[in-house]
Amino acid sequence: MTAPRHWIGVVSREHVLIGVAGGFAMLNHGKLAPLKRIAPGDTLIYYSPKTSYPDGASLKAFTAIGTVADRPPYQAEMGAGGMGYRIDVAWLPATETPIAALTDRLEFTRGNWGMLARRGLFPISTHDQDVIRAAMTAS
Repeated sequence: MTAPRHWIGVVSREHVLIGVAGGFAMLNHGKLAPLKRIAPGDTLIYYSPKTSYPDGASLKAFTAIGTVADRPPYQAEMGAGGMGYRIDVAWLPATETPIAALTDRLEFTRGNWGMLARRGLFPISTHDQDVIRAAMTAS
């Protein structure tokens, strides 16, 4: 068995809150391909550049963190009759955390990390996951 990996998914806060309430995650507007990269036991952290898509206010914060469940991606209705793929996630109680408060301690923010964010899903180091988790779950 491989060690768990850590991922950042880029999703608006509005959509993050729907997934957290339902115990699931979706990426890239319900596409299957990014979910196939994630394995059970991996950490998924949502980063929300905006409050809603596409015209929400700027947010630039980590909005959820959790562990991917041991269930393969599955198709579900997204609303308005559309279908998309999702995975189940055990979301942790967490506090929304502005990325600006952590950039000096994160490895992935060195250089042009905006190019990573455009992918919608990208891996991060264990160090970065630890920094984000500590900030989001501190009492």
